[in-house]
Amino acid sequence: MTSREMTTALVPRLADEIRDKLIAGEFQPGQRLSEPALCAELQVSRNSLREAFRLLTKDGLLRHEPNRGVFVATPDMASIIDIYRMRRIIECRALEQAHPKHPAVARMRRAVDTALERSASGDWRSVGSANMAFHAAIVDLADSTRLSAFYTQIAAELRLCFGLLDDPEFLHAPYVDQNAAILAELEAGRPAAAAAALEAYLARSERTVLAAFTRIRENGA
Repeated sequence: MTSREMTTALVPRLADEIRDKLIAGEFQPGQRLSEPALCAELQVSRNSLREAFRLLTKDGLLRHEPNRGVFVATPDMASIIDIYRMRRIIECRALEQAHPKHPAVARMRRAVDTALERSASGDWRSVGSANMAFHAAIVDLADSTRLSAFYTQIAAELRLCFGLLDDPEFLHAPYVDQNAAILAELEAGRPAAAAAALEAYLARSERTVLAAFTRIRENGA
């Protein structure tokens, strides 16, 4: 394999790795990304990293500012509303049609258990990551590899929306028990009730994130 072929194969994987970091909450909206630090951490060349940046900029997750560098994107109000619209279409439908014994239900249970454990120790960033895993598992209930891959992009944008709040406990604490309640409905064979609970959950979450965005805009941030 030539060096060019190696770079071509590497760049999408590298972009996925950086996207995973966004989903995990390792980067915040508006944060400038350090090329030297990321090259050292990921053990890649600057050329490969810049190509991965280019892909993620095209996806709207990063933005490039000439003579300043690459920054994590900051969602706008239209993006937030659209993300939650897509979540309702994808997640609520997948949950409504789910079978209680689907393998993804076990991943939902692990995510709930992890969130409960991490919330008890006050590790709210890990609670947020468990929450993301819970909702990714909901999408996997649909048994569509294309839909799950598409949701990965939404999940990265969603975590950037969450990054607008400077109080992760305020953001995540109310949903630990709600995730458990949604799972309980599904495990009891009531997927329609689980989907209805998720619909209300998403409405509350959307209001919280939009309120945070409004405060930031009013403060001129």
